[in-house]
Amino acid sequence: MTTPREAFLSALDRRPLPGLVPHFEIIFSPTMEAFGRVHPLHRNYAQWDQMKPGERRLHIRDMADLYIQIAEKFQHSAILVIQVSSDESELFGVINEIRNRVGDRYCLLCTGDATFAIPDGDGIVEFSYRMADEPEKLHAEAEEKLRFFTRRAERLHKSTSIDGMVLCSDYCFNTGPFLSPLQFSEFIAPYLARQVQAFRDMGYYVIKHTDGNILPILDQLVQARPHAIHSLDPQAGIDIADIIRRAGSQVCLCGNVDCGLMDTGTVAQVEESARYALRSGMMADGYIFSSSNCIYTGLPLERYELAWRIWQEEGVRPAR
Repeated sequence: MTTPREAFLSALDRRPLPGLVPHFEIIFSPTMEAFGRVHPLHRNYAQWDQMKPGERRLHIRDMADLYIQIAEKFQHSAILVIQVSSDESELFGVINEIRNRVGDRYCLLCTGDATFAIPDGDGIVEFSYRMADEPEKLHAEAEEKLRFFTRRAERLHKSTSIDGMVLCSDYCFNTGPFLSPLQFSEFIAPYLARQVQAFRDMGYYVIKHTDGNILPILDQLVQARPHAIHSLDPQAGIDIADIIRRAGSQVCLCGNVDCGLMDTGTVAQVEESARYALRSGMMADGYIFSSSNCIYTGLPLERYELAWRIWQEEGVRPAR
């Protein structure tokens, strides 16, 4: 019998297996509604350094248990573990606790992206000046970030048995990338490609996440050779059927179920968005069903469950 992990990795390899298409969410926040428990990202980790070893072990077990609960209840194929304290041992501990408890049932993923993302607030103005005034310093920073995340991935590879990395630097607004395609090709694309290759060389699968309108830089994202692109944001005008025509034979696709509609749309709109993403995605060589961002704080659980039921009922890929 195919495990969720096998189905997920087969989709990333663009060799989909018959049966229910894989499903996961980068973040699933409404754990209070679903389980009466606070998500790891919403907890206060200020006292981690003060915890005794026994307290840390209990904390790690509790976080691992919640990640597993989410995957089991909602039939996710992968679990993304996010480092929430400044201590890597917390991250390594959670990953290893999950693996020890579930074996190879789920694909285990971790975040880590060296590339420049959209700067916050006034930072975007400063970044623009720096591209013109001190490009060599930006390139030096990009090199240092790449070294840092490569070394971190090497430590993960040595200390855990994760399957892949999710690169979460956002590049795009709804109107397009925060850099022109030419600027992107200078300050981001080369480092993204090198990062992906370094992770591939370690045996990791790589999923590149960015919200927004990716069309002006889609070719550069694909050329960096991630196994998958997430999240195919319909609020930015991204149509998964169009992306399949452009790149569906080169990269696995994840997402396109409209988060905005899941939050504020009608039941019919949510169901139609889920059906459209699912039916279109199943035409691609590789497809993973998910929202167009994540199941974020404030998004009602029942709205996620609307899309989830469509996936359960209509997401079975026939044998070819």
